[in-house]
Amino acid sequence: MFLDSPKLEGKSCKKTKVSVFTSSLFFFFFNLAFLPSYNQTKQREDQKSSSILRALGSSFSEAMSLFGLGSRNQRTFRPKKSAPSGSKGAQLRKHIDATLGSGNLREAVRLPTGEDLNEWLAVNTVDFFNQVNLLYGTLTEFCTPENCPTMTAGPKYEYRWADGVQIKKPIEVSAPKYVEYLMDWIESQLDDESIFPQKLGTPFPPNFKDVVKTIFKRLFRVYAHIYHSHFQKIVSLKEEAHLNTCFKHFILFTHEFGLIDKKELAPLQELIESIIVPY
Repeated sequence: MFLDSPKLEGKSCKKTKVSVFTSSLFFFFFNLAFLPSYNQTKQREDQKSSSILRALGSSFSEAMSLFGLGSRNQRTFRPKKSAPSGSKGAQLRKHIDATLGSGNLREAVRLPTGEDLNEWLAVNTVDFFNQVNLLYGTLTEFCTPENCPTMTAGPKYEYRWADGVQIKKPIEVSAPKYVEYLMDWIESQLDDESIFPQKLGTPFPPNFKDVVKTIFKRLFRVYAHIYHSHFQKIVSLKEEAHLNTCFKHFILFTHEFGLIDKKELAPLQELIESIIVPY
């Protein structure tokens, strides 16, 4: 299991019976929905990605409508975070929209020439927070304390929550409670101007990248839980293309800047290798 703690996080495996059928079924569905895209022509892949990626650059309400989320319980969705108008972040946001709209994910994750790395990490952190928030929101009817009494990623990995402030000792919680704690914690980081400065010219703290790495590490856990516990439901909702494109974007970005340690990626390592190898 992976334990959240104020400083370093320890790792051990929870010993449970592995369901070969469940594991095989998971990879079967994933292969059907995701891996065939690598056997298509580049033009078809880019055209398919472009329509999805343009939606990611649209407003939060438009994205919800496009992916059929408007009728679901919107109390689970948080207001979209965005950079203040006229700020450096807002300018970088326009660059992200333009590169995502082209369907070129590899280009979309690269640091623009002449731009500050911390600024780039900051604006993308906000974007990925919004994306994961939106994706998980599609599953709140199904990811319940009854269905997901612990936050897991398959039979070998369990995540426990601690923020180092209100909850100092890692505790076992349901998956929806873990995600609630996580989103609250990330929001508090994004709203803290000593960590994510809003005014142009304000310096980032020396530990800024460490904070960003922790945010991305924990956001990955939501993806890991979705793929292992809810991918069949995603397929039934016909939202796998959106999920897979978002995850591909997320992994390429974290890989580009070394934001997640390899051991943390273990629950989805095979899937991740299928994304990274072609690049």
